[in-house]
Amino acid sequence: MSLDEHPSLALRCSLMSKLVQGPSGAETVGSELPFEEAIKRLESIVSSMESEDLPLETLLSRYEEGSKIAQHCQKKLNQAEVRIQELEKNSSGQAIIKPVSISEA
Repeated sequence: MSLDEHPSLALRCSLMSKLVQGPSGAETVGSELPFEEAIKRLESIVSSMESEDLPLETLLSRYEEGSKIAQHCQKKLNQAEVRIQELEKNSSGQAIIKPVSISEA
């Protein structure tokens, strides 16, 4: 599963990560979660923010949590991309850095 499979979620993640980039990054909340669980939690946060009538403080809290989880997920995706590139080698055993397109992932 990738954020690109969910365009509206990917857009929100992108906006969240641009708006909330503190000095500590995504070192809390979602950083302990495996990628798949973090995505599910992020989807849950987005859904509750869209469908529930929540007080402003609750919305801000969930937005902040979602931002940290989105940063964590993006970091995991970046790490996976680097790992895939490192694993690709040509016939003589030399590493070939080949860009990974979204459609290949």
